[in-house]
Amino acid sequence: MSETTFKNTTVKLNDTGFSKYSALAADAVCDIKSRAGKKGQFLNWIGFLPENQIKNIDTLFDMAKKARADKYTDIAVLGIGGSRHTTESLVKMLGIDAHAHFYSSVDPLSFERFSKTLDLDKTQFLVVSKSGGTLETTVAYESAKKLMQDYLKKEDVSERFIAMTDASSEKSALRRLVDKKELSMSGYVHDDVGGRFSVFDDATIFTLAFLGVQKQDVIDMLNSSLEAQKEFMGKNIEENDALRLAVFNVEARQNGKTKHFVEYFGDAFMGTTLWEKQLKNESLKARISTDTNVGPGYLHYNAEADLDENNKDSFFTFVYVKPEDKVFSAVIEGVVKAYSSQHPVSQIVLNDLSFKTLGRFIELKHFETLYTGNILRRMEDNVTPSDEAMAEVLQPNVEKYKKEVKAAMAK
Repeated sequence: MSETTFKNTTVKLNDTGFSKYSALAADAVCDIKSRAGKKGQFLNWIGFLPENQIKNIDTLFDMAKKARADKYTDIAVLGIGGSRHTTESLVKMLGIDAHAHFYSSVDPLSFERFSKTLDLDKTQFLVVSKSGGTLETTVAYESAKKLMQDYLKKEDVSERFIAMTDASSEKSALRRLVDKKELSMSGYVHDDVGGRFSVFDDATIFTLAFLGVQKQDVIDMLNSSLEAQKEFMGKNIEENDALRLAVFNVEARQNGKTKHFVEYFGDAFMGTTLWEKQLKNESLKARISTDTNVGPGYLHYNAEADLDENNKDSFFTFVYVKPEDKVFSAVIEGVVKAYSSQHPVSQIVLNDLSFKTLGRFIELKHFETLYTGNILRRMEDNVTPSDEAMAEVLQPNVEKYKKEVKAAMAK
């Protein structure tokens, strides 16, 4: 098993023939670097977004202070997909989720149950949608608005709602509501940043500030992100952990392994599993199917199938914070040994869950995903023209179900 340690993270891999992928990996790096910063490539999370957020950090923290108003302690995030999972992942990894609530459903029963978890005297609602017309988020907002109108016994409840959406009122129905003062304040969902890559967009930074995170900690995380991005755009596969993980994924796929299970250990990762599943499945499509779990609980049911001798199509990545006690160390050692005897296995070991570590970890996952898809396509002679966005940042198939839902709604 090969191993690299860089600063706050160790990556361990089953022995993989990196040398035979060196040229493909270098081409993938050059391709992504050539597209970063260009309109329509959906790569503005590289460079632009963390740099922009550092510049505008005072504005976001001032907005959060105003939203708290020295009396609101809880925030309810209404959003779906990247509008939810990015923020939820980071908040839970940082362990500051006690006063954060997340909602994505559309049925009345789910909203009723969600509303019962809220202290309505102390809760602000954050509505997140780039287009401002996402059905699930629109339904959630209307339900929350009525809830607050009934609770406060007044029509204007704008002071309890904050929006994150497109800057343009022509593009966003939610921005038009902001312009009409139906929501008290707003930030932005930035252009050319796909939802699953938007961890550091306004919604998350605002939420961190609202929940009491120190400004310097956020700045440190964003600087760590920028530093990691430079590291992960290096062409030397032996020194680039994102490339190494991507090649591990690619080789597993070339050997007939189509199901990738990313197994997190620790309750801190309850939100991260949802984010990674979205990140990988929207980006890699059907080439590799990704599922995620939180251990050790899942072992008591999944291991029976995972370690069945007939399981020939799976490979695994284990993600955990460096063990500091005997029991956890034994569980990790035993699980990795059992799985490695039958399947390709990689490990990502975090030194801690600090802001700097998480800044790098998020970029590790971003670039691992991009490189995995890019290299797989190159092996199929499927290279995206430079004036088109790569498949890894698009999600055209999601629109298929949305189209049918719109048709059903129109009946």
